[in-house]
Amino acid sequence: MYLHKLKILGFKSFARKTELTFGIGYSAIVGPNGCGKTNILDAIRWVIGEQKVKALRSASMQDVIFKGSRGRKPMGMAEVELTIKECKGLLPYDPQADTVTIGRRLYRSGDSDYLINGCPVRLKDIQSILIGTGIGSSVYALIEQSMIQRILTGGKDDRRALLEEASGIMKFKIDRKASESKLTTTESDLARLEDILSEVRKNANYLKRQMRRAKDLERLKNCLLYTSDAADELDGVDLGGRRI
Repeated sequence: MYLHKLKILGFKSFARKTELTFGIGYSAIVGPNGCGKTNILDAIRWVIGEQKVKALRSASMQDVIFKGSRGRKPMGMAEVELTIKECKGLLPYDPQADTVTIGRRLYRSGDSDYLINGCPVRLKDIQSILIGTGIGSSVYALIEQSMIQRILTGGKDDRRALLEEASGIMKFKIDRKASESKLTTTESDLARLEDILSEVRKNANYLKRQMRRAKDLERLKNCLLYTSDAADELDGVDLGGRRI
């Protein structure tokens, strides 16, 4: 698996559509200070799901959209596409796909889109296919000069997280955490369901008692009506010299 192509439009200093193609092996991007070399790294970090604006060297997420220049108007959207090749098995729903293109768009309104091979997806979907590959938004594959110092001087937890990601353990830890969270949510739902069922049972028992009372009342009314009709029929009948 390797980075094959990067397309940038409206992201930071890239007002024009820019396309960079990479081959297998080493690739280098050279140029004078201020030409946008670091913006390329920011574009890669952004398209694979970076949410921290400080990591993108910005004050807000809308700052990544081209702000305009003396000869160009500001743009209303930033878009980056990252194409990965020789990555069979990366997509769980299409394991034979040899090429995967990840895209991200951001509009000045704040709306955003995430894409995989041109199809809208969630950020979670992108993170799930990249985790364990080493090209997540905050892992060892994207290392800036300032990050080297943080790795060397960081705590043991930071170094441990880096090693776990490099060895592929992080994916299973995240899956386990997600499963435990779902189990906790399910247990909470079951407890709530039991409370609801208990309340429904109480109401059902109350309604059953009311129904029995209503039936008893109906039977009593029928008995009284029958007794009254029988008395009317016997009125005036001679029973052995006695009249009723």
